[in-house]
This record gives sequence, structure tokens and C-alpha cells, in this order.
Amino acid sequence: MTLYIIISLIAYLLGSIPFGLLLVRLFRKEDIRNIGSGNIGATNVIRSGAKGLGAATFILDGLKGYVAVILADTLMHGSSHGIPPLQNAAALAALFAVLGHMFPVWLGFKGGKGVATALGVTLALSPLAALVAFASFIVVFALSKYVSLASILAVIVFPIFAILVFRTQRTLFENAVICILPLLVIVKHHNNIARLAKGTEYRFGKPKPSTV
Repeated sequence: MTLYIIISLIAYLLGSIPFGLLLVRLFRKEDIRNIGSGNIGATNVIRSGAKGLGAATFILDGLKGYVAVILADTLMHGSSHGIPPLQNAAALAALFAVLGHMFPVWLGFKGGKGVATALGVTLALSPLAALVAFASFIVVFALSKYVSLASILAVIVFPIFAILVFRTQRTLFENAVICILPLLVIVKHHNNIARLAKGTEYRFGKPKPSTV
């Protein structure tokens, strides 16, 4: 139990590193929370005019999620626990890394929407399903230019392929986390969903709509 607590804490702290905020503050001397949508994620960094920093934010946000899961695997391999507990620890790390990004203690629990971090943890949990989800993101974004819509559909695709197509021996907890992660991302996009329904959502590359 102690090891699970340690893994959860490490994953949360890794996930809570606000790379978008740090990079923009370091290189542009600005607070990304005061720009655009105020979100600390890669999309808002790109919309601020810093495409390179946005790309770096996406990569680092994804990497912190991936590292959190791999680190959990490493810690459990060093213990006397078997495979099922190892899988549960990896899933626990994935969950807390995404929660850390969404609700970082350093920023008053006001973080990003977790898309890049979710990609990172899913690449560690089910690489093939994650790649399919990422491919669906690219296709939907290319057709619609809506980052939010592409993100939402991608996280819906992931559990379908992870559980039903690329099936492996997983624990009930691991499958539960695989389903919970998309729900968290979708809930964090509730404002985007409302704007999509109204036709006022920001379309990438177009003038920003008046409704934020």
C-alpha cells in the first residue's frame, strides 16, 4: 500500500509540472494564463503566437505522463509484487499524472485539459490503441480544424481499441482507468462542447470568435 501511495504522489507531481506556463514565462516573459483562453496547454500556447513553444509544451506534457507510468513499472519491478499489482500501479500512475495536469496544486488546482498528458500515459498503457487514437485526432483535426473536437473523439476511440481490439490480459482496475481517463478529458472540455453546439468554437487558423 505504501508503494502505491508513493507511485500516486510521484505521478501527480510529475503531471502537475505546468510546462506551458514555464516555457512561456521563461522565453516570452508572459503569463499564458492571461493570454487567449487562459489555458496552460499546448493549444493555447500555439494560439498565443508561440508555435515552437506550443510544440515543446505538447511533447513535454506527453512525456511527463509517459514517464510517470514507466516509473511506476520500474518501481514495481523492483518489489516482490506480481504482474497484476504491476498493471494496477501503472494504471494508478496514469490516472494521477493526468489528474496532476488537470488540477496542479501549484496553480490552485486550475490546470490544463489533459490531452497531451493522456496521450503520454496511453502510449505507455496501450501503445497501439494510443497510436490509433492519435491518428484519429489528426484526421478529425485536418477535416474540421477543431482541436477540441479532435481531442474528444480521440479519447473516445482509445478505450474502444484498447479494450475491444488490442485486447490483453488486464485487471479490472486497469480497464476502469482506461475508461475514466477519456471521461476526465471530456468533462474538462465541457465549455468547448457547449461552444461546438452553438457553432462558436475556435477553429484553428481562423479569427478567434468573440465568445471565449
